[in-house]
Amino acid sequence: MNEVKEALRNIEQNYKLFLQQQFTFIGALQHTRENAHDMIRPVASISQVQSYMDHHCNNSTDRRILNMFLNICNDLSQLCHKLETVHSGSNITNGILERCKLLLSHSNDLSTIRAKYPHDVVNHLSCNEAKNHYGGVVSLIPIVLDCMKEWVAHIEKLPRHMLYDVSGGSAISEKRAPQDAPARAAISQTPLSVRLEAQTSTSNKDNVQVQGSKRIQKKNLNDTENHSGKLKGPWKPPGRHAF
Repeated sequence: MNEVKEALRNIEQNYKLFLQQQFTFIGALQHTRENAHDMIRPVASISQVQSYMDHHCNNSTDRRILNMFLNICNDLSQLCHKLETVHSGSNITNGILERCKLLLSHSNDLSTIRAKYPHDVVNHLSCNEAKNHYGGVVSLIPIVLDCMKEWVAHIEKLPRHMLYDVSGGSAISEKRAPQDAPARAAISQTPLSVRLEAQTSTSNKDNVQVQGSKRIQKKNLNDTENHSGKLKGPWKPPGRHAF
């Protein structure tokens, strides 16, 4: 889970750098659309941006910013697949991941999506640009980032034992193992001679207790016999026949 958060933070940092160059990105799209004689339809998919960069990009600045956009989209797609290995899935988290995968599909139509407050990427466009050309493509990354943050928030609310690593076992067995380890370590680290001596000492104590118990029982039996003998001895008449 920490690895997922770290990857998400790195993507956010890259996006902040990209966001500072939004006007450069819009300019690159404008130039490549002109070169492609494709000025009517909106920029509505990742594959369209890829095609502009591969076939209609004439300068390094435009290529660099278009490539930066495509790299961020690729990083988000890889992270999306990684999220599936962290948790076995619930209705909510699976729904979030499906939306992310749909948005990041290269052929998905982005023309109707719009990033809402607190994102202001659409506000930096003119009304014509936002409505007819670039409103969807500039909204893609912030919307996907919000979805992934929502996924992380849902996962963190779940009990820890419900987290699952698809490549390993459940967290329950992993949690019990460290608890049992100290006891096993303490037993294994105790010398054999010490354990045998302890067992012998315990056995000797048991033997002493048994022998002591037998002596007490024998003494009680003798006392009973002596007492019984005094009561049952032959009767002697009093007087001179007493001795």
